[in-house]
Amino acid sequence: MPASASDPYDLAVIGAGSAGLAGAVTAAELGLSVALLDSSSQTGGQFYRHPAPSLKAARPEALHHDWAAFAELRRRLEQSDAGHLYGHHVWAVAKEDHGLWAVHAVTGADGTAERGVRVRARTVLLATGAYERQLPFPGWTLPGVVGAGGAQAMLKSGLVLPGKRVVVAGSGPLLLAVASSLAAAGAQVPAVVEASGYLGYARHPRALAANPQKLLEAAVHGAALLRHRVRLCTRSAVTEVHGTDRVEAVTVTRLDRDWRPVRGAGRRIECDALAVGHGLAPQIELATTLGCATRPLADGTSALALDGLQETSVRGLWAAGETGGVGGAQLARTEGELAGLASAARLDGYPVREGRVRELQRRRDRLRAFADAMTVAHAPGPGWTGWLTDDTDVCRCEEVSAGSIREAIADLGARDARTVKLLTRAGMGWCQGRVCGTAVACLAAREGAVESPAERRPFAVPVPLSALASLDEPAEIGPDTAPGVDR
Repeated sequence: MPASASDPYDLAVIGAGSAGLAGAVTAAELGLSVALLDSSSQTGGQFYRHPAPSLKAARPEALHHDWAAFAELRRRLEQSDAGHLYGHHVWAVAKEDHGLWAVHAVTGADGTAERGVRVRARTVLLATGAYERQLPFPGWTLPGVVGAGGAQAMLKSGLVLPGKRVVVAGSGPLLLAVASSLAAAGAQVPAVVEASGYLGYARHPRALAANPQKLLEAAVHGAALLRHRVRLCTRSAVTEVHGTDRVEAVTVTRLDRDWRPVRGAGRRIECDALAVGHGLAPQIELATTLGCATRPLADGTSALALDGLQETSVRGLWAAGETGGVGGAQLARTEGELAGLASAARLDGYPVREGRVRELQRRRDRLRAFADAMTVAHAPGPGWTGWLTDDTDVCRCEEVSAGSIREAIADLGARDARTVKLLTRAGMGWCQGRVCGTAVACLAAREGAVESPAERRPFAVPVPLSALASLDEPAEIGPDTAPGVDR
């Protein structure tokens, strides 16, 4: 730890999921002073989200894959000198004089009054993960419709189910894990509805052969679905939700190869909840605001462009995990450790572990090849916008319909997603476009508008004016002054 609040840390790690934990403990064990910041009150991120101690869960590991890896990282963190700053919502990272980084955050996740704080560090590791991508359809705003990842989070952290009879739909391997978890917890899951399919993986035999454990994971989830009599519907999508006050049923429709609904191929499934998600999008706002280079992914999202040691195009700023492309917890741990080693090697006086670095790079490349194949296999087809009627809400926060967006393009002259936003307010609500941004961009492209490049935003999360007013003299984070420090 730094000697005082005014001394910088060697490394500030943003995000306490798999990648952030691996990077923090690796650097701390090499002797670096490390600050680990996270908005949650617990380590683990989204993947290893678990119940609060007050719930007294007997076996929190029961709903997790590879819990032992997380438990080991948590043990190493507790035994290290790294400072865990929980309840810190990082809203900006900036370069200061003398080559130092300033990490700006607001506190208050535990119910205390919000205030601005600043952490200074010589290097920074971004491990901010990803957020769930949603594609709208008629009825998706009804109570009882939750994100697939959200349903899993409810179960893992709160030990509650979104409903008694839950349809799981969307696209991506997360659906299998969510369905098997819900079924094991006692929910009836009449169907898993996958818009793509799994034959696309066959086009990447080398990635499959190099990652046999991924096939084993799929087999485990498949066996669980068979055991609980869950039907798997591929090349299909939930195209409408029925109900008045909450979900009562869904319409599942066959899709063609471009995700266009096949006329007359819909059928109704009774349920009281729908868990839906169409993959994950890397959360890279902090990095793009700093001008970090990005790379397009096959599913239409963007990830950070990283070098062989996980460094971004901005010197002294590393990234690991889903920020470089969604690939799972094992890949995130590998990249986090590699970034921790690389950041330590950059600082004077810390040794380079070349053998370990090469081993991690080989493992990362193998896992990343599978992640790229997964992205291709589950990329949304352009025809999904055919699910939408003109009165379907696309932006939930501002209640902007698909018809309003189409009107902005056809009649008001919008030529890109940003102009659509300015004309309709789509994306100007509380989520700041995280939920509707993809849909707005796809609708704009479909109607002839040109999609805007990745936006740079000065605020990664909502910030109270009081925190901005205190920017000249924010609270400095040090070993004895930081609220919510676990050491």
